[in-house]
Amino acid sequence: MTATSPTRAPEGVRKDFPADLSASIAVFLIAMPLSLGIALATGAPLQAGLVAAAVGGIVAGRLGGAPLQVSGPAAGLTVVTAELIQRYGWRTTCAITVLAGVCQLGLAALRTARSALMVSPAIVHGMLAGIGVTIALAQLHIVLGGTPQSSAVANVLGLPAQLADLHPVALGVSALTLVVLLGWPRLPGRAGRALRKLPAPLAAVAAATAFAALAGLSLPRVDLPSWRSHALPEMPEGPVLGLIAAVLTITLVGSVESLLSAVATDKLIASERGTDNRPPRADLDRELRGQGAANIVSGALGGLPITGVAVRSVANVKSGAASRKSSMMHGFWVLLAAFLLVPLLDLIPLATLAALVMAVGVQMVSITHLRSVTRHREALVYGTTIVAVVLGGVLEGVAVGIAVAVALALHRLARTRITLERTVDGVHRVRARGQLTFLAVPRLSRVLNQIPHDAHAVVELDGSFMDHAAYETIQDWQQSHLAHGGTLEVTGRSGQAARINGADPAAADRTGSPHGADGADGAEGAGGGHGAERGPDTRHGEGGHQADRSRRGQHRGTHQCCRPWTPWQNHCDHRATSTRTATSTAATTAAAAAAAAAATDGENGSWDGGSPDVSPAPRRRGAGQLASGISAFQRDTAPHVRDELARLAREGQQPSQLFITCADSRLVTSMITASGPGDLFTVRNVGNLVPLPGAESTDDSVAAAIEYAVDVLKVDSITVCGHSGCGAMQALLSSAPGVAMTPLRRWLRHGLPSLERMGSRHHAWARISGRLPADAVEQLCLTNVVQQLEHLRAHESVARRLAEGTLELHGMYFHVGEAQAYLLSEGEDFFDCRVFDTVGQHA
Repeated sequence: MTATSPTRAPEGVRKDFPADLSASIAVFLIAMPLSLGIALATGAPLQAGLVAAAVGGIVAGRLGGAPLQVSGPAAGLTVVTAELIQRYGWRTTCAITVLAGVCQLGLAALRTARSALMVSPAIVHGMLAGIGVTIALAQLHIVLGGTPQSSAVANVLGLPAQLADLHPVALGVSALTLVVLLGWPRLPGRAGRALRKLPAPLAAVAAATAFAALAGLSLPRVDLPSWRSHALPEMPEGPVLGLIAAVLTITLVGSVESLLSAVATDKLIASERGTDNRPPRADLDRELRGQGAANIVSGALGGLPITGVAVRSVANVKSGAASRKSSMMHGFWVLLAAFLLVPLLDLIPLATLAALVMAVGVQMVSITHLRSVTRHREALVYGTTIVAVVLGGVLEGVAVGIAVAVALALHRLARTRITLERTVDGVHRVRARGQLTFLAVPRLSRVLNQIPHDAHAVVELDGSFMDHAAYETIQDWQQSHLAHGGTLEVTGRSGQAARINGADPAAADRTGSPHGADGADGAEGAGGGHGAERGPDTRHGEGGHQADRSRRGQHRGTHQCCRPWTPWQNHCDHRATSTRTATSTAATTAAAAAAAAAATDGENGSWDGGSPDVSPAPRRRGAGQLASGISAFQRDTAPHVRDELARLAREGQQPSQLFITCADSRLVTSMITASGPGDLFTVRNVGNLVPLPGAESTDDSVAAAIEYAVDVLKVDSITVCGHSGCGAMQALLSSAPGVAMTPLRRWLRHGLPSLERMGSRHHAWARISGRLPADAVEQLCLTNVVQQLEHLRAHESVARRLAEGTLELHGMYFHVGEAQAYLLSEGEDFFDCRVFDTVGQHA
């Protein structure tokens, strides 16, 4: 969804002009030295950097979809552009830039911008880090007073000779530049605060230039030739495949960097400003279209390739820019300076620009990024991409990174640990950890065949995927094991009963399983396909049912009475209404089949409540509906849960976690967690809020539940679960001051910290892995989970258990429309966001 802003009144535009003007000057002061430095690093004419900066500000600023993003020549394309200039020459490189802009327009027309965000962050970070290493190695030679070589390897091999032939003047000016650049943001006191308003890059270049000029130092300086001799593009010359690869490289690297910068700028705006003072969110397809147009113009005018620049965009936002006019005016200032300040620019030493760009290259190797990829176990992808980019180039490095990422994913998919152990009571327990694919079938078959035919076996499948080969292997062994008189129990993770469909019906009948005729409402209806760990059915051999029941009573969670999903009143009514006319014949047939299957179950009855009526009665309301539900429970469910509830009544409750969630009727905790009686200690309220201790209008019921769960029940973890479309979050967003207080409004005041967190620059945003929040409501729902976890830590009992290391806190988000649950991962991502991953990714 793309947000659009209403047409602004003329007085609003006039009000924003001073802020845009001051921001444009701040960005201009940063852009000038960086643009010249990047042009120097690529080997292009120095004017090319100024052309790209002006065009990026004016064209991309006017046509782009990120109002406060500033575009221009960026360090991310430095290595690629330098290689193209060395191979094809400058004028052909300009033509390649034009063609890359045309490709970007095509990608924007196909609306593929968001697909760029699907690239693994480890590959993106590795690509940028590899580019940074290459830039730093090349500029180091200029800093030392020499000339860079043609490749990173050559630059490394040439360093000993360069160190033996130092140029003290160039080294001294470069050192002064770096000292000012690094020390400027740390100037103390009131005077330092005033001086820090001047950008550090400009201060560093100005100080080094003034020192070199006043000291009369002799060293190479900027030499801007006359604009009359400025080189324009020519028809590309060279191998066709090489030119195509060059165009694709500029297109892909520039597009990914621009779109990631646009997303990061959006995040910065949201953290810096309130909802009433924000421009619309970035339209990524429009931004890609603007970048394409800017590259076409820049290449045609003899400029460098253009992309969104994070450094300038951050400066634009922090300087108070209110609209895209700040970026456009910055481009206009660059254009004026390119014509009017040439004598001043010619005083800048090349060593100063090299030191500036070298510092930018070093900063591209981010420790934060390294920690992030290490935390997500992608350090191999990150490191391989860096090495490949440095040794082979950007396109080759990205290709190697993608290949390693795919290989790593396949390795994790294929890596399965299968073990067999025999317990003291003679039970043979098989544990399969990981995904069961055809690659694991030989090991799985070997382990299963080691189990004696007449033994009782427990097969524990702890994975989220099972392919057809593994499914048939388990199914064939199961039928053989039961036929030889053995008994069997198949469970999923945490001992939840699992179902392997297609077993011998006679064997199922002998066990008296209450789920023998589930049909579509059983495991396949819930999980689909061959997801063995999803369903609730458990198969046993003849005569082993009572013994197995007593064994299951000793292990919490192995009972088969509580299935993760069954039809309920709303669901049945909806299905009956929507299919009343079109499927009457099919419904009759299905009803007859279900009745026959229920009859096969004998006296154990059917968990699904018997055969459905072909013509359902009108839905009952109030007491009638309640009585009907109770009656169905006593008739169909109570016989199967009675033993388990009796055990819980004798032993007392021992839940493993406290589950705090919203009172929304669409959020069924037992369904989305596949839990049953005794598993969760649940607290539900409007908005899944956790009031801070001592807060105004504190509701002690929530605090009491937390204290009881943590100190008395000794739960191992606490989960705060939010959900999409939360009415409480919508009410918070739409609340207006001065409205009379009601019980609901008083309660929602506990959610105000979440609203403040969403608009604060001091806290990380929250998002779902792989995409941005759909709207402000979803953003607040996600942020609220993170904030309520902070509130939990303020409770004394929780803080104590956390300090002891005996308690864990988890955040969870359930998207109702997608029936998808997400868990909050640890730490923050590339954009400093708290990320909610799907369970498979999180695991």
